[in-house]
Amino acid sequence: MNYADNNGVRIAYQIRGRGEPLVLLMGFGADGNAWESHVARYQDQFTCVLIDNRGVGQSDQPEGPYSTAIMAGDAVAVMEQEGIQRARVAGISMGGAIAQQLAILYPGKVHSLALISTWPKFNRYTQTVYENLKKIRPVCPPDTFMELLQLWIYAPPYYESGRERLRAAQSAAAKARHPQSRKGFEGQLDACIQHDTTARLREITVPTLITVGERDIFTPPAYSEELHHKIRGSQLERFPDGSHVHHWEDLERFNELTLAFFKDT
Repeated sequence: MNYADNNGVRIAYQIRGRGEPLVLLMGFGADGNAWESHVARYQDQFTCVLIDNRGVGQSDQPEGPYSTAIMAGDAVAVMEQEGIQRARVAGISMGGAIAQQLAILYPGKVHSLALISTWPKFNRYTQTVYENLKKIRPVCPPDTFMELLQLWIYAPPYYESGRERLRAAQSAAAKARHPQSRKGFEGQLDACIQHDTTARLREITVPTLITVGERDIFTPPAYSEELHHKIRGSQLERFPDGSHVHHWEDLERFNELTLAFFKDT
């Protein structure tokens, strides 16, 4: 594990593979290890930078406030630590929100962009979902909370084929070596709730791939459609049976699609 400093907050990250840099930003509650199934495919083509966002994993979990802009600054601190001037960037869910801010606030740092299961601004419904997660997590054992979260982020077909993997993830949550603190969890959720790039999306001019599961009830497809509409020249790819985590449900298609996009851009 490597570390970078951003104004006194220590940000943990890993380096894997060889080639031009590819910065990988994960969603709330998950650390950089959650990219493993994708990095196994990417690392032969790219030097992958797997970041633990502030508030999770081996990064510091300070008091808030957190914001996606602040976390974009964390990613820049990692890039500067590694001497990376410009990189391809992929972000899932909250990581996609951070990636938007990275492309807007630090445009010279981003070569191309993949936005996965993400949003420009929450509507009232999604905001309420996230507010309720803050209420539920403190009163649930980690494995029970993971089971509840899985019901939101996976589509029903996966429960037929992936039930054992879902149970394994629940068990892993109960045994996590670096559990997320309440400060980190609520700080990340607040960053998601407050994220709003709607007025600045047209400033993103790098090649952009947007992927979405058509069964995503956590960050519904309308959010990805808005991103596609406002980011000029962006490419929108849909996963008909996929959910918020279509990148795992249809791993082979997702990996091939994103790898081809980054190789071409």
